[in-house]
Amino acid sequence: MAERAASSGKAVLKIEDLQVYYGQSHALQGVSLTLETGVLSVVGRNGMGKTTLCNTITGLKRAQSGSIRVNGREISSLEPHEIHRLGVGYVPQGRRVWPSLSVDEHLRMSSKRDASWTVERVYQTFPRLAERKSNGGSQLSGGEQQMLAISRALLSDPKLLVMDEPTEGLAPVIVEQVERMLVSLAEEGEMAILVIEQNIGVATAVSDRVAIMVNGRINRVMEASALAADRDLQQRLLGVGRHSDEPAVSPAAIAEAQEQLAEVYRIDRAGTRTEPVVQNGVFRPVTELPNRWNVPVAAMRQAAVEKHNPRDELKKVFAIPFAERIGRTVLVAGTFDTKAKELRFVADRLKSLGIPVRTVDLSTSGRPSSADVPAMQVAGMHARGSSAVFSNDRGGSVAAMAEAFARWIEREPGLGGVISAGGSGGTTMATAGMRVLPVGVPKLMVSTVAAGDVGKYVGGADIMMFHSVADVQGLNSITEAVLGNAAHAMAGMVAQLPSGEAWEAKRKLARPAVGITMFGVTTPAVQAVTKRLEADYDCLVFHATGIGGRAMENLADSRMLAAFIDLTTTEIADMVVGGVFPASDDRFGAAIRTGLPYVGSTGALDMVNFGPRDSVPEKFKSRKFVVHNPNVTLMRTTRDENRQFGEWIGTRLNAMNGPVRFLLPEGGVSMLDAPGQPFHDQEADNALFEAIEKTVRQTSLRLVQRVRSNINDAPFIDAVITAFHAIAPKLQRRA
Repeated sequence: MAERAASSGKAVLKIEDLQVYYGQSHALQGVSLTLETGVLSVVGRNGMGKTTLCNTITGLKRAQSGSIRVNGREISSLEPHEIHRLGVGYVPQGRRVWPSLSVDEHLRMSSKRDASWTVERVYQTFPRLAERKSNGGSQLSGGEQQMLAISRALLSDPKLLVMDEPTEGLAPVIVEQVERMLVSLAEEGEMAILVIEQNIGVATAVSDRVAIMVNGRINRVMEASALAADRDLQQRLLGVGRHSDEPAVSPAAIAEAQEQLAEVYRIDRAGTRTEPVVQNGVFRPVTELPNRWNVPVAAMRQAAVEKHNPRDELKKVFAIPFAERIGRTVLVAGTFDTKAKELRFVADRLKSLGIPVRTVDLSTSGRPSSADVPAMQVAGMHARGSSAVFSNDRGGSVAAMAEAFARWIEREPGLGGVISAGGSGGTTMATAGMRVLPVGVPKLMVSTVAAGDVGKYVGGADIMMFHSVADVQGLNSITEAVLGNAAHAMAGMVAQLPSGEAWEAKRKLARPAVGITMFGVTTPAVQAVTKRLEADYDCLVFHATGIGGRAMENLADSRMLAAFIDLTTTEIADMVVGGVFPASDDRFGAAIRTGLPYVGSTGALDMVNFGPRDSVPEKFKSRKFVVHNPNVTLMRTTRDENRQFGEWIGTRLNAMNGPVRFLLPEGGVSMLDAPGQPFHDQEADNALFEAIEKTVRQTSLRLVQRVRSNINDAPFIDAVITAFHAIAPKLQRRA
């Protein structure tokens, strides 16, 4: 890490015994902190008092008692404008740029005569702002807005720069830019910087010391390197892990990432160029070896991880404790370029009922919006940045915004619900975000497609689809009635939503929940297992129809399951062969992500599901069938298909890091696969079992076991129970 400037002996910022109240609520409780020079990071969970500390330093909140000195002068009784004139700059949380003012107007209005930071210097530091100088604030991406907010503060020529959550809501590539900028400013030594951050990777990278804030107090001030290395402390005090774990990346990925950032960000100091630039269309790499400060690590990490599983990485980086996900604020999300009137109608109804609301724009047109969260900010969360969303490809733009919204909402705390209204495109984008929220958080979609097949929109989530009847296009007697009812339904659900703390407390007292998969042909096995476990476990049974598997995975991702007994994996057969109940390619993903104990088997992999007999594709006409009922036709799987299933399952089992037991019932995988039954085929079953055994890398944690029994018979049930008890979480005595 670059050396920080030596101390001059006088602290730029010195806070002593600061006491701040909101009514009777004691927000800051004796905070003392000293910043002599360079950068000091303050980290902590939401609600710990970090923003209150910023507001008190800058005069936006008055302390009841205590001292705040800037360069030796007491400022605690001064007005905000007086504190600003003394050299305290502030970059507030959420950027707070004016939507109607251009970039250049923002900067010219903020500039001072004879200051070391000029508009021209800002444009040299942030070439992207120079390119966008005529654009309004609402037309900027989240990263560009943050550059503008930082620049606005720099133009006041501050001696102390206070930055509240400077990387909040930004794409990983932009986070890296802000991180490098903080280090560069510290190296120049013109100002001291107080950084309020939740991103532990950024906080520990830009400063030598980190202050940890807990419940309105400074719990401790410690070396940044020590906090970065102490994962247990991060989890105990902050509920997070370090955000900057970086996998090995190929030189090609480094070069690609550098090219992506080269034209966005550059700092020139004393005639030396430390960042890569593009000159006349030619990429000029840095002459130094890549290191932490001149290589866009976040971009490289993203490039390395995206191909593996982008959602897994996102969950690791932006994980929020469950209790903090739950709040009272309802998001009204949708395409504000075409549905603003209708969406604001919903928002106004909710506000009139006393529900806090934030509006989120999901439009892909690039037009300015007055929503609380502009489309540019959401789009910036896409792995490839906002350019992936704002393209000339309508379908591609919708898909990209859907992905960006899912990424954006996954790190939003304090949510009471999400409501949207729109057609097929709006429904696609809004429900993508809804699906990643925990089960139980209200989700309501008013849509023109709600009267049809909504499986692809709902997935495994608890989304309420509300048919709009008339098109969501203007306010009239029908749309007002429907949208009003939807708003009242959402308000009712939010009113009954327990607090995050209450929800968490209830979960801790409940029996551990176990997800169990079942099909009609594995019902005896599941019933027997449930009967053996239900005294100690909350047995949640999921119908393995594709959606059932996804619902179970969603609950596990929401940390509402303690373990899996995944006996019926038939959805894999439909996925590979083309049946009507297919799994997604993320099947088993929750077990991989969470590391929860997993007991699995090959239940009903002897069949592929179709609709009525005449709906079976022509290419399968010669196969063996069982007509389950007039609407369901079952087709026996072949030896080669079973081999494919086994290899796919084995690969997914290898990706699990938690304890795994996978049982192979040699007497048949379903009722129809028992000896004498129509689907009994020992050769096909053996192909399945052998493929799993050959593919799985068995360890002490990951075992594959053959059982000489049909899946529904007593010996197999006994084996399942034994395997489960061997790896299940220990039961805690309940009062």
